[in-house]
Amino acid sequence: MVLQARQGRDSGEEAVVRRLARARKAPADLVLRARMVELSWAGSRVPAIAAELMCSQKTVRCWLHRFNRDGLEGLEDLGGQGRKPRITEAERSRVIALVKQPPPGRLTVQAGGDLEAADPAGPPEWTLDALAERARAAGIEIGRSQVRRILLAEGVRWRRTRSWIRSKDPDFEGKGRGSSACTPARPPTRRSSASTNWGR
Repeated sequence: MVLQARQGRDSGEEAVVRRLARARKAPADLVLRARMVELSWAGSRVPAIAAELMCSQKTVRCWLHRFNRDGLEGLEDLGGQGRKPRITEAERSRVIALVKQPPPGRLTVQAGGDLEAADPAGPPEWTLDALAERARAAGIEIGRSQVRRILLAEGVRWRRTRSWIRSKDPDFEGKGRGSSACTPARPPTRRSSASTNWGR
């Protein structure tokens, strides 16, 4: 019986495999395994895949079997070979997808012209803490520092947003009207010279 990688369980799984197969910053072993699956989807058989990727047929068979059984998680390193990743590649992709979504608390202009947020209690802007909290609510056990490492690996430059008009202080009041751009200049004063006594 000819061994082939099964089709993705859904479009999301297939998209992640194809993206991994072309990734430049993902672990090399993971990219290689994703390439095995992609080549199998394209109709290549085990000997041809092994020849193209310069590895043994046994290795190709091992990872195709694991993908067929466990999906994306099957492409992760086997247990006992170094530190196990805290999150799977699929969960990592879901964290990256979060950044592309608008923050739930951000105000947007509605059809009637009013400003409204999808979730008034949600964060108005994505911060590392807000992303980690949203990911945990989706069932992904992840911390702030790990979110930061994932974004850096994807080439995302994270800048902390500074807002000068928001404050947690209930007595905070915004600044009033700024000073006029046409504030008259101070008139120059004539410098007085020290008095001298020529009568001496």
